[in-house]
Amino acid sequence: MKVIILGAGQVGSSVAENLVRENYDITVVDTNGERLQDLQDRFDLRTVTGGAAFPAVLEQAGAEDADMILAVTNSDEVNMVACKVAYALFHTPTKIARIRAADYLSHPELFSQETVPIDVIISPEQIVTDYILRLIEYPAALQVLDFAGGLVRLAAVRAVQGGPLVGQQLRELRKHLPKIDTRVAAIYRRDRPIIPTGDTVIEVDDEVFFIAAARDIRSVLSELRRAVKPVKRVLIAGGGNIGRRLARALERRGYVPKIIERDPARARLLSEELNQSVVLLGDAADGELLVREGIEDIDTFCALTNDDEANILSALLAKRLGAYRVMSLINRAAYVDLVQGGGNIDIAISPQQATIGSLLTHLRRGDVVAVHSLRRGAAEAIEAVAHGDPSNSRVVGRAIENIPLPHGTTIGAIVRDSEVLMAHHDTVIQPNDHVILFIVDKKQLPEVERLFQVAFTFV
Repeated sequence: MKVIILGAGQVGSSVAENLVRENYDITVVDTNGERLQDLQDRFDLRTVTGGAAFPAVLEQAGAEDADMILAVTNSDEVNMVACKVAYALFHTPTKIARIRAADYLSHPELFSQETVPIDVIISPEQIVTDYILRLIEYPAALQVLDFAGGLVRLAAVRAVQGGPLVGQQLRELRKHLPKIDTRVAAIYRRDRPIIPTGDTVIEVDDEVFFIAAARDIRSVLSELRRAVKPVKRVLIAGGGNIGRRLARALERRGYVPKIIERDPARARLLSEELNQSVVLLGDAADGELLVREGIEDIDTFCALTNDDEANILSALLAKRLGAYRVMSLINRAAYVDLVQGGGNIDIAISPQQATIGSLLTHLRRGDVVAVHSLRRGAAEAIEAVAHGDPSNSRVVGRAIENIPLPHGTTIGAIVRDSEVLMAHHDTVIQPNDHVILFIVDKKQLPEVERLFQVAFTFV
């Protein structure tokens, strides 16, 4: 597949890195020649220097035979015009654009083939906001991801001393939760993946990924960690796009969040736009301010400014001063592994990794309807739809134990006509089943995709 990525910023570069590793034909367009040279030095891809919306630049990038345009420059307007030019002049089949401004997003009628021909709109700020909201909803989890329209969730949790199931075999989970069906999809122990079996013993500090119906997630979490109190008090550092979106969403859920914003004009705007939130003018790295605002009673502290270093420092300070759980938005991948865990920052949120799943959903072969990037891009969880019949499909009509899954790939759950079924060795896949898979090694993705492609002939 030939993909043209417009914009070599953090999102564009992250997507390019992921797709190059999967042998896509990638061309990246940007006005910054140095940034493009850096990408070319590190990856096997083409680059074109120039304005992303210019017809001549798109032609030079190969738009006439591209399968997809991915417009992720920092300008909504450039992204929209680029998609319109690609459609009008080059008839590009699929056009995906990042749109950040809420004003545009509130008018979906703008985005049609007759006006602004964008097939898929990606809003990273909204994706990250939703991601944080799920973490606030499940304060024991490291990650919570939705599948099948929210019927199924995949959650990651770090096993701690005192958790009811810690030190026991996985087969004991059924005894602890006799009325709940769940499946452990993978375990990471000292950053190494373990394919779980009934004999696998959960150890302290294991990172456990499990799948369950959304209604059962909280019960399963309680088996791996001690009871965690619900989140009531939230303090947000940074009133930018994500901070403002998060505050609004929390207000709709009945919270009264506090926001610390250092820019007077922005703080004034937030105070006018938000109804219940308390807006504080100041620096989130000011210890006296945090203490004065009762940081020791804060359940969740979210550092969401545009500055990685400021986010890390304020989150570390908040944790030291008594905040129960701290999250930090971090753009630089090198910082994520450096700061997360170890009693410091509880969760490092990478906007790129949170966003890339939405983009990969439209690039996967076969009928893949959801993709989530895991473990900083090393693993993936996908939702694929089974089509065909036993004569032309390698999965339909077959029990899971008879499906040739690549090593390190597990089927965790199946959604059939809105019914959630946990996957067992004798579960038979039926047409139109939504199959949730966990893939430890992304190198196996092409084989997984081929499994769900319907063949004209099948032997």
